[in-house]
Amino acid sequence: MKKLTTLKILIPVAIVCMVMLYSCKPKVQDDNFSSDPTQHMLPKSDRNYGHTSGYIEDIPVSEYRWASQQAYEDFNDMKFGIRIHWGLYSITEQPKESWPYLKLPHNEKQAYNEMYKTWNPQGFDANEWMELFSESGLKMFAFTTKHHEGFSMFDTKTRVKKRVNYAAPGGPVIEDCDLAYSIMETPFKRDVVKELTDAARKYNIKIDLYYSHPDWYDADFRPYVWHPLEVPSSDSLSVRGKNLEPLDKNHWGETGSVMAPDPTPEETNRMMQRHRDQLVELLTNYGKIDMICLDMWFGPTIWPKLRETMLELRKIQPDVMFRARGIGNYGDYYTPEGFVPGDQENTNVPWFVIYPLGRHFSYEQDSAEHKGAKWIVENILDCAAKGGNFMVGVGPNGNGEFHPVAKAQLLQTGRWLKINGEGVYATRARDANSWKQGEKIRFTRSKDEKIIYAHCFEWPENSLVLESVKPKTGSKIYLLGNEKPLDWEINAEGKTEIKTPESLLTQIPDDLKLAYSFKIEI
Repeated sequence: MKKLTTLKILIPVAIVCMVMLYSCKPKVQDDNFSSDPTQHMLPKSDRNYGHTSGYIEDIPVSEYRWASQQAYEDFNDMKFGIRIHWGLYSITEQPKESWPYLKLPHNEKQAYNEMYKTWNPQGFDANEWMELFSESGLKMFAFTTKHHEGFSMFDTKTRVKKRVNYAAPGGPVIEDCDLAYSIMETPFKRDVVKELTDAARKYNIKIDLYYSHPDWYDADFRPYVWHPLEVPSSDSLSVRGKNLEPLDKNHWGETGSVMAPDPTPEETNRMMQRHRDQLVELLTNYGKIDMICLDMWFGPTIWPKLRETMLELRKIQPDVMFRARGIGNYGDYYTPEGFVPGDQENTNVPWFVIYPLGRHFSYEQDSAEHKGAKWIVENILDCAAKGGNFMVGVGPNGNGEFHPVAKAQLLQTGRWLKINGEGVYATRARDANSWKQGEKIRFTRSKDEKIIYAHCFEWPENSLVLESVKPKTGSKIYLLGNEKPLDWEINAEGKTEIKTPESLLTQIPDDLKLAYSFKIEI
């Protein structure tokens, strides 16, 4: 009996040990992927790569690691996400996020900086947001933790020590201060990033936290990119579109920038420490973060410090995907903005198009300016066919509420995806130039390459003729949402011809006639 009892104990223990040993085995392929620079080179045509290519090395330092191959796989599975710009600019519902701040007269800049004292969005409900996103078929959300204006939408423990007093007698001056300049110093006093990240996990929605490198409130951050403060050494410290565009003085408007002394070494070190500390907070205080959406860039003199920051951040969450802005090929993904690439990108780096539903990423007041669910669906399909993802930009108002028209268009998209999402989520692009046929048909495929999906932007009258898809005899073809296989044949020209009788179209509700997806067994 003792021997039997011993065996009963030892066998489970042995199994557990074997499982542990197996799980601890190194994943050679994944490790190679995470350290192989050839897998992570941005396209030279990417506009934001051009801003930093003059001083950020193309081949990162040997100790750097990108996110794992599995993280990249998960990224490429998402296909559809939402980008939310919400900040002080939402109080006045001004367009173009915080960018108009640079053109404000001095007295209005001062008033803008004081608006945080009135921030109290009683309509904000993180669970309502995530329920809307889930019903809309969204797999991730990106949220602005801090835009260029410098206001932190999260509970940061960092402190601003220098700021500009635009209302000072005799003109703007840099003055001492000591505040977080965050949402916790407002009447609202709630960490919306914490509420949103907690709610997102309940709905299995991935998390992307946007963070701006520049900071227009903190005077230590002068003069990087287009800061309200310029310094004598601006041209050497800050790179503004080097090799791409001339310095655009129009960013500052008629008032112009304010000339200030060059930052001291102490101020520069304090800036980079606060920058690092805030990113550490975002990767430490809110659980697993899937993506960090960095924006803009700094300059050559402080790149070594930013590189050190990237090495530190990677240790905290090795699988977080970093947007490449400001860090060149140290990034994991990039974001064509306001357009969809015209063809498949010539790079292994994954991408996420960001495109506002209205005219800008912040709150859109005009109902007529929302582009519509059909526009969203066609862009999802266009991006997926080319191997990318699509992120629609929708901003709430100052009370934390989305425009009713924007909500309706998102929900309409979600209803379409509930039926047709099989041909979108976790699909991959076909090889070479077979991602489209003409201007109105896009293709995706299953990962195992057993299924091809043909997505038609317009209903094919009577039949759908495909040139590059050749099913085997006996293969079945379906219109997604319809359980009955469709009749098909290889016609006299050797093309696949799928019968699409009018009766099929009449079965589709009018609000779901956004695009038509066909599932083809090959």
